[in-house]
Amino acid sequence: QSGIELFVNRLDSVESVLPYEYTAFDFCQAEGKKRPSENLGQVLFGERIEPSPYRFTFNKKETCKSVCTKTYDTTKPDDKQKLDFLKKSMLLNYQHHWIVDNMPVTWCYDVEDGQRFCNPGFPIGCYITEDGRPKDACVINVEFHEKDTFYIFNHVDIKIYYHIVENEALGARLVAAKLEPKSYKHTHPDNPDCSGVPMDISNKASGEVKIAYTYSVSFHEEKNIRWASRWDYILESMPHTHIQWFSIMNSLVIVLFLSGMVAMIMLRTLHKDIARYNQMDSTEDAQEEFGWKLVHGDIFRPPRKGMLLSVFLGSGTQILIMTFVTLFFACLGFLSPANRGALMTCAVVLWVLLGTPAGYVAARFYKSFGGEKWKTNVLLTSFLCPGIVFADFFIMNLILWGEGSSAAIPFGTLVAILALWFCISVPLTFIGAYFGFKKNAIEHPVRTNQIPRQIPEQSFYTKPLPGIIMGGILPFGCIFIQLFFILNSIWSHQMYYMFGFLFLVFIILVITCSEATILLCYFHLCAEDYHWQWRSFLTSGFTAVYFLIYAIHYFFSKLQITGTASTILYFGYTMIMVLIFFLFTG
Repeated sequence: QSGIELFVNRLDSVESVLPYEYTAFDFCQAEGKKRPSENLGQVLFGERIEPSPYRFTFNKKETCKSVCTKTYDTTKPDDKQKLDFLKKSMLLNYQHHWIVDNMPVTWCYDVEDGQRFCNPGFPIGCYITEDGRPKDACVINVEFHEKDTFYIFNHVDIKIYYHIVENEALGARLVAAKLEPKSYKHTHPDNPDCSGVPMDISNKASGEVKIAYTYSVSFHEEKNIRWASRWDYILESMPHTHIQWFSIMNSLVIVLFLSGMVAMIMLRTLHKDIARYNQMDSTEDAQEEFGWKLVHGDIFRPPRKGMLLSVFLGSGTQILIMTFVTLFFACLGFLSPANRGALMTCAVVLWVLLGTPAGYVAARFYKSFGGEKWKTNVLLTSFLCPGIVFADFFIMNLILWGEGSSAAIPFGTLVAILALWFCISVPLTFIGAYFGFKKNAIEHPVRTNQIPRQIPEQSFYTKPLPGIIMGGILPFGCIFIQLFFILNSIWSHQMYYMFGFLFLVFIILVITCSEATILLCYFHLCAEDYHWQWRSFLTSGFTAVYFLIYAIHYFFSKLQITGTASTILYFGYTMIMVLIFFLFTG
């Protein structure tokens, strides 16, 4: 009969951003098996999949089989340190993530309203506080009642469900794996019977502590689940789709409203102008221009800091195309959660390959702004924004490395990422810039006057800052609900699978950003303020500031993150997301 291997992923917690690999804890280790290979996305996201000492044979039932026994002598500093690390991780509710046949092993339990919730992980143990209040998972068993005590889940009941394929000779396929964590203080660790009192570790315990790890496994035939749809149970325990549709309708209303405004302005103003030109019989009428026609001699005056604007536009184009292609692939189902780390790998590779459009766009705009220093322009395009992201990432990595977390990226991977950036992305950016500078500058339909016009006194609404702040609200309103689910999947370790919705929201966001910017641009050109280039970039780019405010609110209201390192990491990674989002919306 075929053996079934169980792999263990890194352990993580909602209360701390630092994940640790399985070997960092003093659990039973697998002897001399080699680790499965991982792709770039998994390494970047800190997934560390390792073999485990748990082995099953198909359809062979095991009850209360011993894995190993760990003994801690609290008088020895080395043992005490290991035990303290276990206690600390139980206090922070660290969760195991086990994998059988590339499926997460889930722990399903009843929540209120008769719903069942399936968690793709299960806790190491739990803690009863000094005043006898059970924390986290301790509520599942009445026997956990000793004050100031840790209960470790040292026994698991694993149920593996399979589906027998009738027409082929392949035999059976595994369709689900579920487990129940239990805690037993085994009286005879060599011959365990899995009954009796739970395994308690008092916080002030001294002397010798013995933890025996055991498991039971049973196999059940499940005719209703097809192998192809074995991931669906995750969807059942997260009923959020009606909220999604509601938010999409909400966003579509915003889009329709904006499109209507844009269309109305275009039609009204153009219609009036055409009518006026048709009625014109003498030349003196032509001189009475108004509003935005007055600034035609200044409208294409190069903006201040044109170099920086062109660099931002280049990087933004790169991120925009990258996001579009990644989400498109995710929609088609190439990057499903079953394919671990695929999303991140896809995004990084695309970003590296899209150096050419970035160089091209930056060069075209810089040339049309009348810039001369093309070398600086190319270097900034290839190094400024990626450099900031990489520096931030590197600092975060140092913190993770200092904490001994598994999310710290090994040195080799960092070198590989740098190599991708310097050896592929940078040369591609240069090629793009070469073509961008070779083409003639963008032709302007009107000449720019020698002397700049005086800008009249502006009303409150057309001043730069209020306009920019107003501009970010509408696009943010569109993505607000999606953002909640995305942040949940990053920080609260929930699966994110709603790429169809995300793609829709992405398209809506692109339309909203463009239309909001066109409207506000039109209003301030009517007020005879012709500095439109930076304002049009920042109007929609300001959405990123709202994103930042929301991330801070999410940190304080939803997450129970404790510890300085975790907090720094949360905000460090948030800043990377905000910068990317700023360039993308701008």
